[in-house]
Amino acid sequence: MGIKKSKKFPQPAAVKQILKRCSSFGKKNSSDRDGLPSDVPKGHFVVYVGENRSRYIIPISWCRHPLFQNLLRKSEEAYGYKQDMGITIPCDEQAFRSVTSMII
Repeated sequence: MGIKKSKKFPQPAAVKQILKRCSSFGKKNSSDRDGLPSDVPKGHFVVYVGENRSRYIIPISWCRHPLFQNLLRKSEEAYGYKQDMGITIPCDEQAFRSVTSMII
């Protein structure tokens, strides 16, 4: 009997990638002594959504939710993890708000 590969989003790897990217946000802008943006509370990270790249501050705990994992998977497929300006979610703002309202 072989081991089946799960089609689920690999949580630990994805969260590590997100946190690695988030740890470099804000180093060129207004930041606290840790180099993180001063307006992003501990335990949160920033994503950009929609055509205008609206900025949203998201709790890291959402990375475990299947709906948000789906958004992260779409982001990875569209842009990869090497995004210059932070994690961009490839959907319009109304769809993003609809998904996040189901997570809260």
